[in-house]
Amino acid sequence: MSEDKIVRYGAPTLAGIKTGSLFTLRISSDDLRHDLSALNKFLSKKGIRIIPLKVCEKYALIYLYRPDMLDRDLKDPLAKKILQRFGYSISSSDRCVVDLVRRLNSSLAFPHEIGLFLGYPPSDVDGFINNPNEGFCDVGYWKVYSNVDNARKLFNRYKKCTEEYGRMLRSGRTLEQLVV
Repeated sequence: MSEDKIVRYGAPTLAGIKTGSLFTLRISSDDLRHDLSALNKFLSKKGIRIIPLKVCEKYALIYLYRPDMLDRDLKDPLAKKILQRFGYSISSSDRCVVDLVRRLNSSLAFPHEIGLFLGYPPSDVDGFINNPNEGFCDVGYWKVYSNVDNARKLFNRYKKCTEEYGRMLRSGRTLEQLVV
């Protein structure tokens, strides 16, 4: 599995400033299971997991996340309300991840509540679910419906983190050395 791709799409999660990251990988045979197992051996020591959310013939949707941060995020009252609306069992964040996998694999529609699993503000996730084409104030990592200044600061922080992690990876640091 490409360390470059993990850093390109997951640097803020690796750095501990974002709950989760999502990216697609081209796959071949059983390499995915082996690669993810090897990655999880050292990532789990740093409080990070990497799992496939959906596997197709040639591609896999990969979720890199910090379970402790996800647990905190999903305790937000609006996040709980959104998840319950879509049939999630909110008994634990682990159960919510299982429900997300189920939703991704049983529906043709993409579950927009996935933003909650990436650390997006619940008010913005709710705004997008209810009005995906109107009412947003800005667009960056997500469509912003409230607290634009805070969102812009986060977008800038994520961008700088990704650039710095990419630079460090190109200068010879390993993925394991980059994980905070």
